[in-house]
Amino acid sequence: MLVLKALGEMNRLRIMRLLMSRVLDVNTIAERLGLTEYNVSKHLRILKDAGLLEMQKNGKQRLYGVVTHLKNKLAANGNVLELGCCTFRFDKFPK
Repeated sequence: MLVLKALGEMNRLRIMRLLMSRVLDVNTIAERLGLTEYNVSKHLRILKDAGLLEMQKNGKQRLYGVVTHLKNKLAANGNVLELGCCTFRFDKFPK
């Protein structure tokens, strides 16, 4: 249920799509998506709490990326996440 709630917001979907191919810091995500760092941080926390993202520290910087098992699952299913009740197509999300 947490996953569905986390993916139920367009900016979080945009963040997920951006992080599918690389790890990025909050500043870079905010800049690329035209959002404030504060809002990006809130969205990242929700996605991380839902088990969709992982964070690694690089000095003072925190880098975020999609958890490995989800990346592998999406790669095997053509970037489609099936949750039973609904389907998310990560290849169709807006940039």
